[in-house]
Amino acid sequence: MSQKKEKLQEFIKEGYGTPAQLADILDLGVVMLFYLEEDTFSRREVQSVVEALKGIEGWLRD
Repeated sequence: MSQKKEKLQEFIKEGYGTPAQLADILDLGVVMLFYLEEDTFSRREVQSVVEALKGIEGWLRD
């Protein structure tokens, strides 16, 4: 297994538990892009999506 793939699996496991849980957060992020208005999503929901996106972005840049 490549080192990059191992890092991604570690990132997913440590931050989200399973790929399915990360996929759920990313899916919520897509929905947020369409409906992001004040009081539509909690601040924590938005922060969770941002954290996931930043983590993936960091992994991709390694």
